[in-house]
Amino acid sequence: MKIHTLLSPHNVDDLFFTGKTTVVIDVLRATTVIATAVKNGAREVIPVGTIEFAVKISGNAFGGYTLLGGERNTKKIDGFNLGNSPFEYTEETVSGKSIILFTTNGSKAIVKAKFSENLFMCCFNNLKSIAGHLLNIDKDVVILCSGSHGMFCIEDTVCAGILASEIRKRKPDVEFTDAVKASIVLSEHYEHDLINLLTECEHGKLLTANGYERDIEYCARLNNLDVIPFFSSGVIKLAVRQE
Repeated sequence: MKIHTLLSPHNVDDLFFTGKTTVVIDVLRATTVIATAVKNGAREVIPVGTIEFAVKISGNAFGGYTLLGGERNTKKIDGFNLGNSPFEYTEETVSGKSIILFTTNGSKAIVKAKFSENLFMCCFNNLKSIAGHLLNIDKDVVILCSGSHGMFCIEDTVCAGILASEIRKRKPDVEFTDAVKASIVLSEHYEHDLINLLTECEHGKLLTANGYERDIEYCARLNNLDVIPFFSSGVIKLAVRQE
């Protein structure tokens, strides 16, 4: 089993992911929102790459059972039902619903990796569940950090490093590329104070400036959601666990 980390979706094209097992990370906040939504009973999450496409497909959806969610520059998009805060995706709001999700970075990264054979969403909240599932599949893994506007961001890379380390605890002979080794070095520095990491990183400061301090605390929780969001045929649902 070999693990590779991409520090930005812009480093490869869509076809790179063909046949691969991929894990997308967008800690602040798309993959955290997705994990929360499916945990709270959402029927499915449909990630999209543009606001226009989100609106287009929502127009063909059955009224009352579909919600538009997401953000542009941290703020809820005009006309959307939900923003990109995990606190909005409560069981009361999302249970049984289909959610069409657009975000500045995370949903785009998921769409880019759509040709993967296996495609999962990871954040700090469900990290251990994802690690266990990957070990059971026992295939090479690409960890895709969503980054910020195509640029490196530290919080996704730290999450990737913790995920790789969690896999190595249970499978010591796993192989790491140089990018994974670098992510582990960062994670060892920050993993014991994730709230400080998310508060001090560039995107965390932007969220704080826009009033989303509670989101940072939520996104920093480690292994509190036992869910495996899995993308297939254009939608994200809970994966059937491999034993």
